[in-house]
Amino acid sequence: MTIHFGTDGWRGVISDTFTFNNVRQVTQAIADAVASDEWLNGRNNVGADPKVMVVGFDTRFLSDRYAIEVARVLAANGYKVYLTSADVSSPMVSFSVRDLRAIAGVMITASHNAPRYNGIKLKAAYGGSAMPEQCRRVEVYYNDNLSRARGPNVMDLDRAREMGLIQRFNPTSEYYAHLSKLIDFDAIAENPQNVVVDSMYGSGRGLIKGILRGTGCEVFEVRAEMNPGFGGIHPEPIERNLGPLAGAIMAGHGQLGIGTDGDGDRMGAMDGRGQFVDPHRVLALGAKYLVEHRGWKGKIVKTVSTTHMLNRVAAKYDLELVETPVGFNHIADQMLNNNVLIGGEESGGISIKGHIPEGDGVLTGLLLVEMVAATGKPLERLVSELLEEFGPSHYARDDLRLARPISKPRMVEALRDGAPGSIDGLDVKSVDDVDGVKYVMEDDSWLLIRPSGTEPVLRVYAEARKPEMVQVLLEHGRSVAEGMG
Repeated sequence: MTIHFGTDGWRGVISDTFTFNNVRQVTQAIADAVASDEWLNGRNNVGADPKVMVVGFDTRFLSDRYAIEVARVLAANGYKVYLTSADVSSPMVSFSVRDLRAIAGVMITASHNAPRYNGIKLKAAYGGSAMPEQCRRVEVYYNDNLSRARGPNVMDLDRAREMGLIQRFNPTSEYYAHLSKLIDFDAIAENPQNVVVDSMYGSGRGLIKGILRGTGCEVFEVRAEMNPGFGGIHPEPIERNLGPLAGAIMAGHGQLGIGTDGDGDRMGAMDGRGQFVDPHRVLALGAKYLVEHRGWKGKIVKTVSTTHMLNRVAAKYDLELVETPVGFNHIADQMLNNNVLIGGEESGGISIKGHIPEGDGVLTGLLLVEMVAATGKPLERLVSELLEEFGPSHYARDDLRLARPISKPRMVEALRDGAPGSIDGLDVKSVDDVDGVKYVMEDDSWLLIRPSGTEPVLRVYAEARKPEMVQVLLEHGRSVAEGMG
């Protein structure tokens, strides 16, 4: 079997490519890669114990059993393994890697993907997703082991526990203590809110409710029970998947809604009217709040597919804005090496100064609660004021399948060289190729066309001042796709 680590790990269909045997084989490659000089001598490993690893898992079918197999292989390779005692969010595993000074970590999850999938996320010593070069090293060792017919080392679970090589632990209290340094719970307690949380059956379940206990907030949680099939949905907190959250708000259970994905690293929000507040607006609200109410400074970092409201926020407060390729690992690189105020992407992964360099839906949800409590304004009013000052802003995305595969570099070159002078009467003021090709208009609206690196697909993103212009931009993207197909 060929494996490939994408922007955030390896995924496969349960009992098809994601099998116990393949998980053990991939884990052996992880053990080999982490033991290599290239990994151990890499950046940001200072203070990490080269023989300590953390393993966690989400609520998916068999995730707990896969995690045990990962731990058994790592133990057989001489690692001391801290294995979570129950399902946890991906950010909790990343935090634990840094907190326990481990050299790396493994999270069993397929994140927001459909229930039939499971996967492995690889974590680095700095408390975030492993960098692409680290993941490539795992692939090299995996392929080398297969070519030599070298199977995984595996240790009996009971024997490993007796020897102290596998130790169960619960990271919740340490994670809560860390969040308490980042969120102003005193401000929340002074103006407690009625909050609805939709955990979407994922491993973020219970976390927001648990940490808000004692603040006076009333937290009503939906889809918090164990359901390995996620009720047949994709556990992704986007508008079309958050019907139960909207229903609970409209039934009067709260004035602020927070949804977290399958492994808790993404979030979506709803206001007191049951209207979806997308991550673009959450990011812009967060940046504005941290500057105005916390007095924080630092870079604003966003992926190329994320709102230009952040550009305008950065300009107002005289902050540097950095635009990266898609993938939180690029934001993480900035957070590790620069003073970053807030970083995030359009899919809902957001982090702030002082936190791990990884998106965290629980942290972001709590920051929203703090914003509403500290300002005394409901979320719908905060959004209205944001758009009045920095908007309006409308956003949409299409994925367009091509008839045949095309070289990504050639496609980018064609899109850049064939850039239009204007679209629907608006001049194109700049053409950027950080990741794909982005046409930025004179009124700050924009169209991004990103070729997929793995399939014949064009991902088309658009943001504009009016919803009609968003559709015009998307239609231009469709015409480009037809010309290339």
